[in-house]
Amino acid sequence: MNTAPIQRQELFQQLPAEWPEPLLPEIRRQVAAGGRKLVVLDDDPTGTQTVYDVPVLTSWEVEALAAELAADSPVFYILTNSRSLPLAQAQALNQEIGRNLRQAGAEAQRDFAVVSRSDSTLRGHFPGEVEALAAALETDFDATLLIPFFLEGGRYTIHDVHYVAEGEHLIPAAETPFARDAAFGYRSSNLRAWVAEKTGGRVAADQVASISIEDLRIGGPGLVQERLMALAGGRICVVNAASLRDLEVLVAGLLQAEAQGKRFLYRTAASFVQVRAGLAPRPLLTASDLALPEEGGGLFVVGSYVPKTTGQVEVLLRQSGIQGIEVDVAALLDDQRQKVEIARAVDRVNQALDQGADVVLFTSRALVTGPDAEASLAIGRRVSESLVRMVAGLSVRPRYLVAKGGITSSDIATQALGIRRAWVLGQILPGVPVWQAGAESRLPGLAYVVFPGNVGEADALAQIVRKLGR
Repeated sequence: MNTAPIQRQELFQQLPAEWPEPLLPEIRRQVAAGGRKLVVLDDDPTGTQTVYDVPVLTSWEVEALAAELAADSPVFYILTNSRSLPLAQAQALNQEIGRNLRQAGAEAQRDFAVVSRSDSTLRGHFPGEVEALAAALETDFDATLLIPFFLEGGRYTIHDVHYVAEGEHLIPAAETPFARDAAFGYRSSNLRAWVAEKTGGRVAADQVASISIEDLRIGGPGLVQERLMALAGGRICVVNAASLRDLEVLVAGLLQAEAQGKRFLYRTAASFVQVRAGLAPRPLLTASDLALPEEGGGLFVVGSYVPKTTGQVEVLLRQSGIQGIEVDVAALLDDQRQKVEIARAVDRVNQALDQGADVVLFTSRALVTGPDAEASLAIGRRVSESLVRMVAGLSVRPRYLVAKGGITSSDIATQALGIRRAWVLGQILPGVPVWQAGAESRLPGLAYVVFPGNVGEADALAQIVRKLGR
């Protein structure tokens, strides 16, 4: 059953105190001793929002995977962008990557663990792509751990209910606009009930296991290990968490369980990867960290339609010196008008960048959906493909590039910029990663800001302009 919004501080004060000991040093020791590489399949590029100094691959040939498995970094990402695909295609993609990973692991003689990283607001192909991945890996997983906690985005799981923070309130996830997503909507905020809903009742809510806040904060790593050792047969287990320390306790316990032979598949948001890889928090990036050119204008490309993004665009457009270029989505969906609209936008962006202006290229804000989930995804792909053609058509290099929205940022990275391997530099704002484009890309070395649609305060885009200004 869903609950009403509650005061964040009021609920947090009712919880037990956090586990008193920092566990990251022990986690790093266990990760090094275990020797298992962490491979993150990211269903859009925003999952790198908590890590740094790690590579991201946008293709998954066996040779490339084997090279990354043999490298020193404790973790690497594979950008699948599967959230933009229909279920059948997402499943086929995960099967292909799973098979390639098995072969690459054999060639590199390196064991690995796999994270299926998805949205902290519960949008994505669950359980379909996770089940496809598990089958392709040919591993008898004892359980799939469901961990949507994401600190920077204000996503908390408490008493099995998943919340989204709005100001000082916690809103049950099913009561937010994210739950009304045309492709991935849902009715349940309780994650056990959500699993039952998403599996069509094949997995009943009372069959879903749970690791509680009390387990983490009172029982500690030992109790977590005990809980995980009891899981078997591919069971689904919800993990509650309200802080990074909670995740530290979880990871310390699960590494001990894995050392004793247990195998888990992880379906998580971004915070889990940071802790599982043993990465300590790092300060936000500054302009000096990015070695930006002195001249030129920045380019913002906005495809996301969530209300948070629309509000951020409105604030950004009110900043002095910003040139806004709106793209008519109706024209992009019309075969007779699409080409002309793309050419118009390219010409205007080139002119503005050539004059050194910061430019916002954004789609018209009225959301256009289809009659069903697959049709809505197809519309999203058409719009994203059009934005890709606009960026690919630019003749003036931007000083930096910000892409707003998961599908948008993935397609621009892989198709417009031709990135095959990028390096995650860190975060420019909480939950907002910056990539450095690889030497093979169309704009080598470009600072590419991957901005999730559902992250940031109202002035977040404007903050980037101020931080990266000359």
